[in-house]
Amino acid sequence: MEKTLTELAEYLGGRVIGDGNARVHGLATLDDAGEGQITFLANPKYAPKVATTGATAVILPPRTDGHGRNVIEVANPYLAFAKLLSLFYVMPVKAAGVMAGAFVGKDVVMGGDVTVYPGAFVADGVRLGNRVTLYPGAALYPGVQLGDDVTLHANVSVRERCRIGNRVTIHNGTVIGSDGFGYAPDGTEWYKIPQIGIVVIEDDVEIGSNTAIDRAALEVTLIRRGTKIDNLVQIAHNCVIGENCIIVSQVGISGSTRLGNHVTMGGQVGVAGHIQIGDNVMVGAKSGVPGNIPAGQIVSGIPAISHREWLKASSVFPRLPEQRKTLSALVKRVEELEEKLKAVEER
Repeated sequence: MEKTLTELAEYLGGRVIGDGNARVHGLATLDDAGEGQITFLANPKYAPKVATTGATAVILPPRTDGHGRNVIEVANPYLAFAKLLSLFYVMPVKAAGVMAGAFVGKDVVMGGDVTVYPGAFVADGVRLGNRVTLYPGAALYPGVQLGDDVTLHANVSVRERCRIGNRVTIHNGTVIGSDGFGYAPDGTEWYKIPQIGIVVIEDDVEIGSNTAIDRAALEVTLIRRGTKIDNLVQIAHNCVIGENCIIVSQVGISGSTRLGNHVTMGGQVGVAGHIQIGDNVMVGAKSGVPGNIPAGQIVSGIPAISHREWLKASSVFPRLPEQRKTLSALVKRVEELEEKLKAVEER
């Protein structure tokens, strides 16, 4: 594929500065781009590289020095570059139907242009929308429903009766609808609480590899539309994850916790159960969240506190050994002075 800068600018909603007829056939970084490729600048600290890049054109934010190069000016260069990657490199999958070696049970309803690879398992009563792709090892338990344009990569499991919306991608090894972790004490033993709810995943969600989202004990574990979940994430039973959240690798969210919309959680965040986190909250990596967080807060630390306060506190940690010595010395001096004062008073 080859496009002129004018064509790309129209596609991106930007404007060309320079030769609109210059042609581009691929994308690369500022360091690696060459003739016929387009690159981008999203971080101002790399601005000097615009002058030295070998790219035919550069995507820049408004009022940025293009050093005489061909430029497509857009408000968000990073987003524009992502859209061009999709345009140049993401090819639509050609439907191949149900291939030999796939298992399809009874009363399965399939939309058009479905692909089911060898080794995939589709149980009785499953409903598949249009343009669904099931890679080898994907397993759909009885009563599962998938919307249109759903892709389940190899070894994804979707347990009984769970529902997945439109334009959802789930990567290798993820399990949707495994039993929630619920046990009632029975003397010295534990009695398993049947987990009879389901998981519902709304439209435009993407889930990384080896993530587990547990089914609800009674009702629904819900992932709302537009949310993106990384690899190795655990979301427990009866959680509600709001719209357009970002949940980074190794986050663990305990049962019945509710996240608002556009919540961001850094890697390895741990969240207690039965709490509420408001809209637009950001939680720093490795933080522990023991209680509710109001909307709009930025928090970090264990337990999570205001991010600014955490930065102040963390700057003290490396000096604690030295400060401990100083404090011990001060305590000793005070004790000596008190003894001298007491001796003077007793005379």
